[in-house]
Amino acid sequence: MNKEYNTTVLAYLGDAVYELYIRKMLILREANVGADSLHRKATRYVSASGQSESVKKLMKEFLKEDEVKLVKRARNHKTSSHPRGADPVEYKLATGFEALIGDLYIRDEIERLIEIVDMAVKIIDGEEI
Repeated sequence: MNKEYNTTVLAYLGDAVYELYIRKMLILREANVGADSLHRKATRYVSASGQSESVKKLMKEFLKEDEVKLVKRARNHKTSSHPRGADPVEYKLATGFEALIGDLYIRDEIERLIEIVDMAVKIIDGEEI
């Protein structure tokens, strides 16, 4: 599939894919915890600040050139939506991260998607990559 999708659409898809991955990870880590607790724990991973923190580091140290270009293209895309309680710069970077996840998912590059999400989780958890 060589089609170039709108970055807003890719971010829309990437948001869902990333959140599903995070939910699965937390359930596997903490099987007998209630949904409310899981939701609170997921927030640090799916928040604009968590995503922007991880994508900044990934752009410097881990992402391929074409992946960085996509993140920047999505980050710079003009949008009519406004961040709720998030710093606008963090929100735009998080949108770039989500667009990358959506792009990898739609192109069935699941192995690379999992590598990137695993690295993002490690960054958010404060681990070295």
